[in-house]
Amino acid sequence: MKQQPLEAAIALARRAIDRAERVVALTGAGISTDSGIPDFRGPKGVWTKDPSAEKMATLQHYMSDPDVRRRAWQMKLAAATASREPNAGHRALVELERRGKLDCLITQNVDGLHQAAGTSPPLMVEIHGTLHEVVCMECGERTPMQGTLARVRAGEEDPPCQRCNGILKSATISFGQGLVAEDLARAELAAKRCDLMLAVGTTLSVYPIAGVVPLAKQAGARVIIINAEPTEMDRLADFLLQGSIGEILPRLV
Repeated sequence: MKQQPLEAAIALARRAIDRAERVVALTGAGISTDSGIPDFRGPKGVWTKDPSAEKMATLQHYMSDPDVRRRAWQMKLAAATASREPNAGHRALVELERRGKLDCLITQNVDGLHQAAGTSPPLMVEIHGTLHEVVCMECGERTPMQGTLARVRAGEEDPPCQRCNGILKSATISFGQGLVAEDLARAELAAKRCDLMLAVGTTLSVYPIAGVVPLAKQAGARVIIINAEPTEMDRLADFLLQGSIGEILPRLV
């Protein structure tokens, strides 16, 4: 009996997607948990279990503390050895693209699993950057992550830029670091012109990107929120689907 409201909501949300012409999806860490990548703020999230780990994602701590950088590189090295594959949630969004409905996919994730699943790069806005590249914080040179990890594996605990000796960091947006203005503008424009906003696996608590959901709502779009836990914008949802993303999302598309 408890499943009946969810079943009814899924049926109605599926109908809304069928009728939509321009869908924008906003994805967060929750869509990748089924691929073995933990989220950050959930009950078993990285920062929930180890609050000190948040320092590695804070620009001020990363730039000023070599120990934080050394720990960050070791964590990236360990993560690189794990095989991460796209899951049913990622593939469902690829299917939405194949149906000609997906106008833009804005992701807060840096894992590259949407592209690995087959989402077209031109449709993507990686608003928080990518783990697959490294950037020098001094000269701005960008290089593949694997080359820097090879140096860490060979014994360089905090490898400097080989061009200018500056501090290297993954090409992700850390706390205290501004978003790429062009990416944010593109995401906001997509939200204003969509007729359906699909928020998946995000608590909708990280700004300014969480603002695309009320932006779409104000422009007249319907809003579907899918997450394992309540979000900060559940009140805005026309359809609120709480449960397993890997089970619910494929049923919608």
